[in-house]
Amino acid sequence: MVSTDRLLAFAAMSSLLIVIPGPSVLFVIGRALAQGRRAALTTVAGNTLGGYVLVVAVALGVGAVVERSVLVFTTLKLLGAAYLVYLGVKAFRQRGSLREAFAGDAPAAHGGLRTLAEGFAVGVANPKTIVFFAAVLPQFVDRAAGHVTLQMLELGLVFNVIAIVSDSAWGLVAATTRGWFAGSPRRLSMVGGTGGLAMIGLGVTVAVTGRKD
Repeated sequence: MVSTDRLLAFAAMSSLLIVIPGPSVLFVIGRALAQGRRAALTTVAGNTLGGYVLVVAVALGVGAVVERSVLVFTTLKLLGAAYLVYLGVKAFRQRGSLREAFAGDAPAAHGGLRTLAEGFAVGVANPKTIVFFAAVLPQFVDRAAGHVTLQMLELGLVFNVIAIVSDSAWGLVAATTRGWFAGSPRRLSMVGGTGGLAMIGLGVTVAVTGRKD
């Protein structure tokens, strides 16, 4: 079991990443605007399943290595932090993409299973989440307590619970406030730009904090 203080710290770090509009959030927003609340929430469920597949993959593939090698852990952390900064810069420079998600062509409506599968595909291929799990999950594991893989799975579950709440909120808000956002392209660009800056800040935080043992 992960200690309460580590769990709370990880939940706080996860929240910083999750609220930033990324591929999964933009996909949920697109579904909400085109097909309504049900499609958005189904997409969120698919994203969450895909995200937990990433947790399992990282826990099984990275956990054992990190448990034995401080050098590998530090390398993963710094590479992950650098990539988060890169994604943040890219998101800031392309902040108009959120506006395009609102104004783009609406995808055709289809069945719930297909919507779930598409959400899963986006969730399991989300680079922001992959980097976060590989670079951040190991920082909150207590190696002295053992069961490193189980600890990472527990932390990943916390991440996905926060994600499903946050992404659902994005979808519901998008479905009910389309007119307000669509009326001002500047508002949408501001949301995208703020998300990019937040991701840069998160990358820097990952680089300078965490376990050093």
